[in-house]
Amino acid sequence: MTIFPPDPNLGALRVQLARLRNERGWTFDELAERSGLSRRTLIDLEHGRTTGSVTTWHALAHAFGISFDQLLGTLCEGHTPPTEPSA
Repeated sequence: MTIFPPDPNLGALRVQLARLRNERGWTFDELAERSGLSRRTLIDLEHGRTTGSVTTWHALAHAFGISFDQLLGTLCEGHTPPTEPSA
């Protein structure tokens, strides 16, 4: 029997992106400059028109000065994240 993981909570990730940007008072243009991403990419991410790549989210984590797992941890919001396997 195959057990599939729960779907990632992409809505929570979009909210996290908007919250981090707004907390800093950054416009899309400012975040684009800090991250090296295009303004259009940032708008599309925040409005759910694209999910982005690992490289995109990595650039955003660096721009915000947080770890990659802090940024992407919201993908597990609403369900129990996986645990380390027992040794």
